[in-house]
Amino acid sequence: MFVSNVGLGRLVGLGFRQVGSSFTMFGDLFEEDYSSVSSYQYGKEKKLKTKAVEPPAPREFTNLSGIRNQGGTCYLNSLLQTLHFTPEFREALFSLGPEELGSFEDKDKPDAKVRIIPLQLQRLFAQLLLLDQDAASTADLTDSFGWTSNEEMRQHDVQELNRILFSALETSLVGTSGHDLINRLYHGTVVNQVVCKECKNVSEKQEDFLDLTVAVKNVSGLEDALWTMYVEEEMFDCDNLYHCGTCDRLVKAAKSAKLRKLPPFLTVSLLRFNFDFVKRERYKETSCYTFPLRINLKPFCEQNDSDDLEYVYDLFSVIVHKGGCYGGHYHVYVKDVDHLGNWQSQEEKSKPDVNLKDLQNEQEIDDPLIILKVILLQEENNVIPVDHLGQKLLKKIGTSWNKKYKKQYGPLRKFLQLHSQVFLLSSDESTVSLLKNGSLQAESDFQRNDQHIFKTLTSESPGLNDRTSCPHWFDINDSKVQPIKEKDIERQFQGKESAYMLFYRKYQLQRPPEARANPRYGVPCHLLNEMDAANIELQTKRAEWDSTNNNFELHLHLGPHYHFFNGALHPIVSQAESVWDLTFDKRKTLGDLRQSIFQLLDFWEGDMILNVAKFVPAGLHVYQMLDGDDLMLCEMEIADGEDLFVWNGVEVGGIQIPTGSDCEPLLLNVLHLATSSEGEKCQQLVESPHVFPSNAEVGAVLTALAVPVGVLFVSATDPAGEENWVAVPKEDLKKTFREQGLGNKSSVLVQDSRDNSLLLKQGKWFAGMNEINWLQVQNLCEFESEEKQVKISATVNTVVFDLRIKAIKELKLMKELAENSCLRPIDRNGKLLCPVPDSYTLKEAELKMGSSLGLCPGKAPTSSQLFLFFTVGSDVQPGTEMEIIVEETISVRDCLKLMLEKSGLPGDTWHLRKMDWCYEAGEPLCEEDATLRELMICSGDTLLLIEGKLPPPGFLKVPVWWYQPWGPTGHWKSHPDQRTGTPSPGGVWRAASTQGAPGDLHGEVSLRYLGDLEISEDATVAELKSQAMTLSSSSEFVIPSPAFLRAWTVESQRPGRLLRTNRQQLKEYKLGRKTEICLELLQKEENLGPQDVVLRTQMRLPGERAYAPCVDLVWDTARGWTAGSLRQRVAHFCSLPVEKIEIAKYFPEKFEWLPISSWNQQLTKRKKKKKQDNLQGAPYYLKDGDTIGIKETVRTAWRRCPPVRKTQGAARTAGEGDRWGRLWSTGRDSTNWEEWWPSGRGQSRSVRWSSVGACRQRVTEC
Repeated sequence: MFVSNVGLGRLVGLGFRQVGSSFTMFGDLFEEDYSSVSSYQYGKEKKLKTKAVEPPAPREFTNLSGIRNQGGTCYLNSLLQTLHFTPEFREALFSLGPEELGSFEDKDKPDAKVRIIPLQLQRLFAQLLLLDQDAASTADLTDSFGWTSNEEMRQHDVQELNRILFSALETSLVGTSGHDLINRLYHGTVVNQVVCKECKNVSEKQEDFLDLTVAVKNVSGLEDALWTMYVEEEMFDCDNLYHCGTCDRLVKAAKSAKLRKLPPFLTVSLLRFNFDFVKRERYKETSCYTFPLRINLKPFCEQNDSDDLEYVYDLFSVIVHKGGCYGGHYHVYVKDVDHLGNWQSQEEKSKPDVNLKDLQNEQEIDDPLIILKVILLQEENNVIPVDHLGQKLLKKIGTSWNKKYKKQYGPLRKFLQLHSQVFLLSSDESTVSLLKNGSLQAESDFQRNDQHIFKTLTSESPGLNDRTSCPHWFDINDSKVQPIKEKDIERQFQGKESAYMLFYRKYQLQRPPEARANPRYGVPCHLLNEMDAANIELQTKRAEWDSTNNNFELHLHLGPHYHFFNGALHPIVSQAESVWDLTFDKRKTLGDLRQSIFQLLDFWEGDMILNVAKFVPAGLHVYQMLDGDDLMLCEMEIADGEDLFVWNGVEVGGIQIPTGSDCEPLLLNVLHLATSSEGEKCQQLVESPHVFPSNAEVGAVLTALAVPVGVLFVSATDPAGEENWVAVPKEDLKKTFREQGLGNKSSVLVQDSRDNSLLLKQGKWFAGMNEINWLQVQNLCEFESEEKQVKISATVNTVVFDLRIKAIKELKLMKELAENSCLRPIDRNGKLLCPVPDSYTLKEAELKMGSSLGLCPGKAPTSSQLFLFFTVGSDVQPGTEMEIIVEETISVRDCLKLMLEKSGLPGDTWHLRKMDWCYEAGEPLCEEDATLRELMICSGDTLLLIEGKLPPPGFLKVPVWWYQPWGPTGHWKSHPDQRTGTPSPGGVWRAASTQGAPGDLHGEVSLRYLGDLEISEDATVAELKSQAMTLSSSSEFVIPSPAFLRAWTVESQRPGRLLRTNRQQLKEYKLGRKTEICLELLQKEENLGPQDVVLRTQMRLPGERAYAPCVDLVWDTARGWTAGSLRQRVAHFCSLPVEKIEIAKYFPEKFEWLPISSWNQQLTKRKKKKKQDNLQGAPYYLKDGDTIGIKETVRTAWRRCPPVRKTQGAARTAGEGDRWGRLWSTGRDSTNWEEWWPSGRGQSRSVRWSSVGACRQRVTEC
């Protein structure tokens, strides 16, 4: 649970409708994941067999690659194919190199900024172009989005995805040369105007768009919809008058809209889905809706002197939706502009004679380009005087150019000049000829006599060595790619399978000849090499697949390694320990599989049931049971990579778990008003995750939040892409979550009916305050003003420069500040942040309404400069940071010099570190010759000046400490933070002792500083010990050899990780540049195995509140990390019977003991069964160096315990166990656990048993 800092602000502006809607979610698509590409891997340490993965099939005859469907990603595949067949978008993305986007190899480096989404798109486009496979995978791409496996199985809206993906790309490309990629290709503007009929005053408002959303209902086609939107006017008259600001009264007016700026690529979204308010249900509009292959948008635009061809667009992609409003499937028709695929029509037709009359007899052609080319084809050498061309045209069509075409296309000579790619005018413009490629295309135009031409003709792209020059259209349906004809597009005008999104490209966009039929064109060299190597690997894998194609992989989730809480199954320790990967022959039976699992899991007892399981956001859920041991696995429709849950079929961890798809757990985000300490509602939202079964009633949300009477609102997105909050009717609270349409990560708002802090006014959420539409600017310049701060009205589209000038005027400051001032955001702690560039809008600058800005002297950095904070030392105090503006191409060395000069520090023994996200010194900037841009240093970052020279590349500078685990005084001694200076040799870091801490138990623990070692990362642990022995301070100690030393890392001022293997290199331990090492002297040589664990043990002295000296115990965990195994090892070590000892782990940070019991019994309907505990997990988290206390139990010590009643059988009820546990924990005799194990603070504490069973065992022994 977390409390939102923005309170109710996140709800402001969200619409409210009492309608049903789909609840869409796109994971963390806006948040780039720089840490990984794949989000989940099964445990590899328990790999039983190596699985040969089936290589993808080679491309089919079309020579184009599809995209595999991950379960519900057909909408994503269709959009990605459209972007892929937009060569200008594809090549612009390819132009961004690793120096701007980073590389996958650097994704695990803490200081590297790797832009995963554009890198994954680059790789996907390269695979679609060059990799010899029938379908590419989007798994890595969706992983970079942050999608879960459940998200990839759900259907979403492609129109919404288009907007979200573009927004995510814009965010990811900030700071690169491609920051304006989306705006450059897809951004357009619409101007809305209101004209006063009295004074003719024009009031206009400009809006940006990346796609046009047009109506389908009661509209015949696209041109009809555009006419309604951008040609027809809305009149304000009668009772609906307009208030004119100039006339200052209500007047008649006309409202209209026009397209002001057209993008190179126009995206049109069709509103196919509507809501029937009578039937109260959603439906899909399936009526006939036509759209042209070529469209002239000039009638819908603001009129200017631009060439007519600037408004002509050709259709190149149609995303088709098949199905209804509650489900369906997407595929896409794309036009192969570069002729990359092998397009073949089903019928090969011979070239007909060029006969204009035949063409006119079929249908009237109004395109002058076609007619003029036909006339020139009939002339000798395709050349004719321009004057004769007009006469020929009059003779052929019966009307002159001026009468038929001049009004739309202008004079004849101008038309010929504008089509220079088809016609060639002589120098004196007296003759005109047809270019060679134009003549080829004109002849091929008549091979389509059987093709219906809609309202306009198709584009005439010249073809090179094609069987036919018809435009190459393909139907790409996920993995399947089929060639189609243009007339097939007409089928998508209407019906359940109909066009949903249209993509047009400017007619004047021309592709370079070298790009034709060349898939390698524009692809970067590193991707070309990667695809070439991948193709070689594919060939090898296909050869190996024939022998292994009958095996598939199963992921076995072991029931004893899981526990059930919060509505789903979760691993007790880790995913790697809980999942076994098994490669099995699919031709074998279910009985063979069950027998194989029995043999692998030798610890299994009782029945074994196998169920199909799947990961959902709430955890692991169990579905149908596999039954029929005689059935072959291939007949049971078990998929490769299926998750199987292995259990007894009844319970997990003593709890009966629900199974089946009906009760699949749903993870919901529940929002409600926070409650103050006085119990009153405050204006702050609390958002918390809650898990409910999908077959539970929606009203269970109110029960979970203890709201007796309340109202539920669910977050919904309408077809226009706007988010709304929809109230759930009272009668619908009895419906299940599934019936209500709620899915994982759906948002639910809970409002107490008695709480009026959330009211709905005019379609917007109202919280007792007006919507904020201003920013506060403070005067931080040297000049005084009458007011210290002013509020400036603004919108998200306000430019920062305008805001700054307005602030200067309202503060009544000198005009000279307009040239030498900047605006800087002020955070909640009053710190001035990086200046905002003047050219940004508030939205681009990510400034929220109501935030504070400071008007400061000095100019904001340019686009090639960085504004950095820096300070001396790692102890950053607020307000002590200094500021500097440097070029982003400056080297680390030069930047260090500038910062030293500004801070007045002498010497050259300094280095730079970048402050990390938790405001601590991060990794040093080692590459002194690298530029700040190469190291991904951004404006607003804080650099730290740290004294001391960095070691050479490949070396570590390691502080070495002498570790003394015990001593006579009984105090724990640890070192304070030593990052800002170097201690003198022999210095000891100490901390005040704590009364009652394991003083007698631990003895004195101190860390004594020996010195710093500069050692290679390739050195071994043994070499580290040897070099540490050469330090001057180590001469005080008698060390026979390095084998008598034990090396630990220092973590949180205590010994942390054990470096157990002497021959292992330091780089294999992944020691960072901030790692410190402590050495411990041993009494004898030590050679630990990979599964040996070193524990500190101390025996409680009988009858005394004291402990024997600490003794190291080496425990071999090869048989498992179980409590029983540890007790046996401790008993053998102490030469005591197992039943005569009790053990516990000490937690020094909590000053308390936790008993370790191996007797944990759970009851089932079938039989009793022991549960395998793992001490590495909760609650013990056992590791090297932990302290284990040992208590020897004495029979006579239990005499004062109450007698135990005899019961039938070995089991007792939970109630009895609880009662005996209370007697045990509150008894005042000498056997009380807290008396044997004193608490860390000397206070009386109740015993902490790991289970009721442990308590029951102690009473039984009594």
